[in-house]
Amino acid sequence: MPELEPINFTRGVPATESFPITDLAEAARSVIEEQGTAILQYGPALGLSNWREWIAQWQGVQPNQVLTGNGSLELAEFLCGHLISPGDAVFVESPSYDRAITLFRRHKAELTGIPLEPDGPDIDSLESALKIRAPKFFYVIPDFQNPSGVTSSAAKRQRIIELAEQYNFLLVEDAPYRLLRYRGSPEPTLFSMAPHRVLHMSSFTKLIAPGLRAGLMLGSAELLAKIAKLAEDTYISPGYLAQGIAYEWCRRGLLAPQIESLKSLYAPRLDACLAAVDRYLPEAETTRPDGGFFVSLTLPPGILTTEVRSAAVKRNLNLADGLAFFPNGGGERFLRLPYCALTPEQIDEGVSRLAETVKEAGRRN
Repeated sequence: MPELEPINFTRGVPATESFPITDLAEAARSVIEEQGTAILQYGPALGLSNWREWIAQWQGVQPNQVLTGNGSLELAEFLCGHLISPGDAVFVESPSYDRAITLFRRHKAELTGIPLEPDGPDIDSLESALKIRAPKFFYVIPDFQNPSGVTSSAAKRQRIIELAEQYNFLLVEDAPYRLLRYRGSPEPTLFSMAPHRVLHMSSFTKLIAPGLRAGLMLGSAELLAKIAKLAEDTYISPGYLAQGIAYEWCRRGLLAPQIESLKSLYAPRLDACLAAVDRYLPEAETTRPDGGFFVSLTLPPGILTTEVRSAAVKRNLNLADGLAFFPNGGGERFLRLPYCALTPEQIDEGVSRLAETVKEAGRRN
């Protein structure tokens, strides 16, 4: 019997066929020829000036409200280095991005997970946690959340901001998937609702390519300058060459058509993932996002993520560790399904194999 094709439901990576290679190559040649000295030299830690100016105009802020770096997770590292002392409280959604959880733990923050509901964080749980202790910040992913796929409602966004004002803490809004909405209407960003209370993070990883390290943070100029000083003491300046290429590519008006191309590529993959789950795993509880990179499942009672993940390997199906997304325990039946890097046919086959593995686990139990 031939070996099954490997199918990876592990990492939320973009499809390689989405990378605009020809346009990036042309942008790289142009920017090196025209701005070679500027982008090959050290510079201010806030980032390449014309890149920050372009982002500021795009986002409707001033250039001094823009900090750029080699990916948004790196900027979160610098934020923690500036704000977090051992034992400080940080709130995250539960589940939340596993690498952010790891980062906050590295800085010895005390993490509190706020349970997620289908329309965003559980406000009652958030209020209860705040009565015990307010955090330095609440890290949230309001749009097509990683790992759940959930989008926070407008009402919950407003209430989260009200609580941040009442208890005097920052909101760190991570929004790498926001522009990848395949249907429906967007909710306002937290930053647009309360710019004095929010640090907004995003990157071009999902929009252009992960190899072009181009993250951004929007916020108060005073706070960003302090974070930039820590960045300067760490690496002097970010990768100006990558920022120069990103700037030239965006300056040419290529971002908007690229986003439309991504939507056309990924929307059928989301539909294929939801259809396959409905077909093969109707007993699982499933999120039904309108965009982003992820669908998540809660397995039937008595069937554990660890057991399914281990057994799936023999079907050449690779799954992420569902427990890693929960800061205070839980997630024993949670699975994340990233679908963007797989074809609809691979998605269908992968979910079919997953269903076989779940049924096998159910028979053993």
